[in-house]
Amino acid sequence: MPSIVTEVAAAPGAEALVHFEDSLRFETDCWDVHSVMGTAQQDFVLLDVRGTEKYAAGHVPGAVDLAHRKIIGSKLAEYPPETVFVTYCAGPHCNGAARAAIRLAKLGRPVKIMTGGITGWLDEGFALATSPVAAAA
Repeated sequence: MPSIVTEVAAAPGAEALVHFEDSLRFETDCWDVHSVMGTAQQDFVLLDVRGTEKYAAGHVPGAVDLAHRKIIGSKLAEYPPETVFVTYCAGPHCNGAARAAIRLAKLGRPVKIMTGGITGWLDEGFALATSPVAAAA
């Protein structure tokens, strides 16, 4: 009798290869992002999509504050069309990064999600940056 893990058969190797290689087109991880942030190799814009107050309290150094609900074409006008965006939110319990990725994809922008979000970043032992919250006008 198979276990709960194997009662649904694993995909054959060729199918698994296609699936997992394809998944990397849509996501990256905290370690890979950290390894190139702020270097000449950084070829993407990292978006913190949680909202300004959460961004101010702690964000990935070098990330841009752009809440997923505020992602519109005019906010991206300064970036060339081929700019790759990487989105992150609070963590695996949050779908904000996916919501942001959908908005970016609808705008025709290349996008990936940083899996793990802030939770994953902290789990890896990486530091956060903080910034003051701007006063409401």
